[in-house]
Amino acid sequence: MNKITVILTALIAIWLVSFGTVKILEKSNSIENKIVIIPIKGVIVPDETDMFLFGEETTSSDNLIKKLDNAEKDQRIKAIIFEIDSPGGTVVASKEIANRVNKLKKPSVSWIRESGASGAYWVASASDYIVADELSVTGSIGVTSSYLEFSKLFEKYGVGYERLVSGDYKDVGTPYKKLSKNEKELLQKKLDLIHQMFIEDVASNRNITVEKLDKFANGIFYLGREAYDIGLVDKLGNKDDAVNKAKELAKIKEAKIIEATEKKSVIDILSKLLNNAFFYAGRGIGSSMAYGGLRINA
Repeated sequence: MNKITVILTALIAIWLVSFGTVKILEKSNSIENKIVIIPIKGVIVPDETDMFLFGEETTSSDNLIKKLDNAEKDQRIKAIIFEIDSPGGTVVASKEIANRVNKLKKPSVSWIRESGASGAYWVASASDYIVADELSVTGSIGVTSSYLEFSKLFEKYGVGYERLVSGDYKDVGTPYKKLSKNEKELLQKKLDLIHQMFIEDVASNRNITVEKLDKFANGIFYLGREAYDIGLVDKLGNKDDAVNKAKELAKIKEAKIIEATEKKSVIDILSKLLNNAFFYAGRGIGSSMAYGGLRINA
């Protein structure tokens, strides 16, 4: 074998090895591509201390935003899917999540499985695309702050409410007395203002006019099929449809689907229930003194 033949053989061998390595890396990279599914289930609340007792499921905006921060940092994650089964929650927590979703640099798809209503729809509207089951509960764009009022019950049992305030409206919404006409008008104006902000935010997210959305933003919920017909969702479908759309938006063909779930031990659950029991015992007194126990939900 002469010198030229040896050189050519070596070059061919190097090319083959290089070509094979590139193909292996390409395959490896495609396998490394990930799409994360982040659940939004139960009532949306600001933090874990707002978990309800007896195991009712909630989604904390603090925790969910941390998951989104981690997903943004992980270069292997190419897209994010929100699996939504929530009736909504507090306006602040819902808005916090929606704002963070709006700022995502990676493609996002909301998959409304059972329910994506009110505050949960607010969050979904901030994603790039919404897939919903045709029988899911969707929309319900509205705000509520209703509460129980006990003044008549107190009268029946001879219980009095001694009103000591340093401002005419300091105890607005306390369940221990009826709202005056002025107080009711005051609270309604604030709810109307929040409702308008809700509508404007969703209209901007969905790229439709406020006037068009306003026709459907009366608090009524829509089935997925109805929501599709009026433009509140982009596609009727299931998990596979959401995954396929996420791949399309991320411009990838293959990806490993992972779920951002938290594994909790029995000790964690019992500890949280015990902590919440003491938290609510204290907050029940403090909240009624501080702001009448009023809570505004979307």
